[in-house]
Amino acid sequence: MSALDSVLIQCPYCWETLDISVDPSVAEQEYVEDCQVCCQPIVVHVVLDENLTPTVDVRAENE
Repeated sequence: MSALDSVLIQCPYCWETLDISVDPSVAEQEYVEDCQVCCQPIVVHVVLDENLTPTVDVRAENE
């Protein structure tokens, strides 16, 4: 079982930098996570490449 990877993202609402955890055992995933600062819902889309390096895109839930 793989440990979670830590990734820095920027909240699309308050622009605060956040540290989130992504699961490297799932190649592509999308989920909603609330901002730790402003509590707005952020849609997080994660894709892992062949080296299990995550590419993370975030957007506001209402976009």
